[in-house]
Amino acid sequence: MRDYKNRPPLSYYRTALPGVDCSELQGKLIVIEGPDAVGRSTQVRRLKPWLEEFGHAVLDTGMARSALAGRGIKEAKQGNTLGPITMTLYYATDFADRLENEIIPALRAGFVVLTDRYIFSIMARAIARGQNRTWLERTAGFALVPHAVFYMRAEVKDLISRVVVGRGAFDYWESGLDLHFGKDMFESFVRYQSSLIQVFDDLVEPYGFQVIDASRSVDQVFADLQTSISKVLEMPVTKKTARTKATGGEHAG
Repeated sequence: MRDYKNRPPLSYYRTALPGVDCSELQGKLIVIEGPDAVGRSTQVRRLKPWLEEFGHAVLDTGMARSALAGRGIKEAKQGNTLGPITMTLYYATDFADRLENEIIPALRAGFVVLTDRYIFSIMARAIARGQNRTWLERTAGFALVPHAVFYMRAEVKDLISRVVVGRGAFDYWESGLDLHFGKDMFESFVRYQSSLIQVFDDLVEPYGFQVIDASRSVDQVFADLQTSISKVLEMPVTKKTARTKATGGEHAG
């Protein structure tokens, strides 16, 4: 695997998009990554109003939200018939549409782009399903290098408890049932999510992820993210910041 961690922010990993001048991009790109049920969406819902409180314009985006492919992905997944390569290309199309029509315009306007998952989830899901890593790196090579990637890491046992308490049931796709990872949904979830975590762990060094211990409470994770993002955005540590950390629960979604 190539080493990408020293690439400058808002450059391309491999292939430049035509007609986009990266020198015009004035915003910051911050990625929250991690396996399913780790708490990414909860943290994004907290971070957005916190950043806005400090005067930042924020674009909140995530997988399967594009105008071009988002609805199609959701409808295709309802039938439980998506093949692995079709799924990867569908998500890559969704990402490409959001990159061109949401992320780049927001960065050009000086926004903080806060994204729940990035190309790394697409890669991790595909690699866990046996797809070629080199092909995936090339396919996702048009992505912009973020200013920071925060990898929320937890063990499978932590994910299981959150699914059981929060949802009460396991999801077909999050359990990898499309490839029969286990004899039942529980066993399949354990094996599939273990594979995802291993892939994310393998991506830490070459892509320069910052690892956040997501096995702790929501407030503790939020406080760590606040501290790290403040450094990325060069936000001064003020009394207001300290109070927000102490009362972070007020933004929970």
